[in-house]
Amino acid sequence: MRDTLTTALAPLTWGTTYLIATELLPADRPLLTGALRALPVGLLLLGLVRQLPVGVWWWRIVVLGTLNIGGFFALLFVAAARLPGGIAATMGALQPLLVILFAWVLLGERPQRRRLVAAGAGIIGVGLLVLGPAAQLDALGVGAAVAATTAMATGTMLTRRWGRPAPLLAFTAWQLVVGGLVLLPLTLLIEGLPPPLSAWNMAGFAYLGLINTGLAYALWFRGVERLDASRVTFLGLLSPVVAVIAGFLVLGQTLSGTQLTGMLVVVGSILVAQHVDTPTPARTSAACQGNGIVPPTAATTPRQ
Repeated sequence: MRDTLTTALAPLTWGTTYLIATELLPADRPLLTGALRALPVGLLLLGLVRQLPVGVWWWRIVVLGTLNIGGFFALLFVAAARLPGGIAATMGALQPLLVILFAWVLLGERPQRRRLVAAGAGIIGVGLLVLGPAAQLDALGVGAAVAATTAMATGTMLTRRWGRPAPLLAFTAWQLVVGGLVLLPLTLLIEGLPPPLSAWNMAGFAYLGLINTGLAYALWFRGVERLDASRVTFLGLLSPVVAVIAGFLVLGQTLSGTQLTGMLVVVGSILVAQHVDTPTPARTSAACQGNGIVPPTAATTPRQ
């Protein structure tokens, strides 16, 4: 329960991204926002830990940093620019279902019927929470949203499969730096040089970098390591819930009965997904050895 609650802090924090971006950051600069979320704090953490990847972890970190940070942010911003926020959020709610399927293929974790039902309920709940009657679809936007969700789901599964070879802050720093370096040339090419930043802009970027990204991703990767992937990914559904509540409390946005119903459905799906069947020790050991996964008792041992 402690690990679950700690991991939940990450999507709870991510739910404030829209509020910060619209109220404190320069308008129409989504790629700049992504690059400044990832690269400065990544370099700061890297300077603190003073540790670099070794061996196969050089290319693994490039893959993970691109999937979890750089590629995910870029695709998400394309989706956000071409779709109403509700559509993008609903596409993001597909992630638990994708992770369940990927866990079946990559980790040999057979899907539980309860979690499949919870994944479907989560998609419906997010739809009720954020979709409006005027929502319109855009093919490129939908494709980018699905690709962003798939990238994050794949990164979550590979993080679970490969483990981590270094302390948590180093592992987080590596991915943030890679993701920031992926976004930096895209930012300069598409958006050009950044505009002059005000004190409020700087405060917003500091929050996004240190809390919303550095701390949040460290807690997320810790959760992926300690909990099974399906439990972790369902916690991501908390993000649109927080976004709607923040809009209601801070921006004075309306909160309808349909949204409240969606919120209850989302929370219910998360709670259902957190219940896991306890396998026998023999089955657990065999499954771990067969898939190259470190058992929970040895999860803190670095794997090269």
